[in-house]
Amino acid sequence: MVILTKPGIDHFPIVKNCKSSSFFNGVPLIDLSKPDSKNLIVKACEEFGFFKVINHSVPMEFMTKLESEAIKFFSSPLSEKQKAGPADPFGYGNKKIGPNGDVGWVEYILLSTNSEFNYQKFASILGVNPETIRTAVNDYVSAVKKMACEILEMLAEGLNIHPRNVFSKLLMDEKSDSVFRLNHYPPCPEIQQFSDNNLIGFGEHTDPQIISVLRSNNTCGLQILLKNGHWISVPPDPNSFFINVGDSLQVMTNGRFKSVRHRVLANSVKSRLSMIYFGGPPLSEKIAPLASLMEGEESLYKEFTWFEYKKSAYKTRLADNRLVLFEKVAAS
Repeated sequence: MVILTKPGIDHFPIVKNCKSSSFFNGVPLIDLSKPDSKNLIVKACEEFGFFKVINHSVPMEFMTKLESEAIKFFSSPLSEKQKAGPADPFGYGNKKIGPNGDVGWVEYILLSTNSEFNYQKFASILGVNPETIRTAVNDYVSAVKKMACEILEMLAEGLNIHPRNVFSKLLMDEKSDSVFRLNHYPPCPEIQQFSDNNLIGFGEHTDPQIISVLRSNNTCGLQILLKNGHWISVPPDPNSFFINVGDSLQVMTNGRFKSVRHRVLANSVKSRLSMIYFGGPPLSEKIAPLASLMEGEESLYKEFTWFEYKKSAYKTRLADNRLVLFEKVAAS
């Protein structure tokens, strides 16, 4: 991948010769109402670390209500939105992603899913009601978390792991360190002058948690990296959800599942809005390959706590392979 910068777009990263117009039609499609879903989920996690789910349990009204509130917020003047920032790590952020120099054509709100999270950061923003946002986020996150746990339990069944809540109990734990993110990628008309290039909205990365649940509006931009090294564009679908395997799930399956590397390209004419639930374990939880999946194999990873991994990840750049520091070095 070649990263360029162009004057006039504030030196944001650009990917050269990226054809985002051709969609990949091979994304695994999981119908959660079908009895064979558990085996198809396992296969998708092994081959892609990524899949799409339909016939889910999340009410459409929760999705549209939250999208409406998000649009209302992101449509506010920058000076108003900045009252909800800076992201520390929670709150409003604009262009800057993380503490180590990564930038993208994106603005966002990062929220804790903890019920004690204080929404008063939004209280002084004109036209924005913090209680309405809180209710919309809580309704949506509760439904998505429930679906994520159902998927993780089907995954455990597909792997013949007992008990079936071995993964889901980490999200259900009252100390679960899960977060929720609303991303807004404004249109960037300037990019049209660079016909073979695409502006990076959110740079390539993997998610460090166990599982990520993504929903976006009908604007394209999401890409995933295949095993063959090719980036492919994922067709948007505002009625469905896309599931990412996270780094922690990769470790717990001893590398059988791979966390998917993904990125978002900005659009020249349409804005993209996405909402992502990142299901994480409690900070003190020890992350290591499950013994029931080892079958005499050697562990590929050192045991670590979620706090240790999170602390390590916070020191890295977005595109870094964060797990490499926790891999066991094979004896020569």
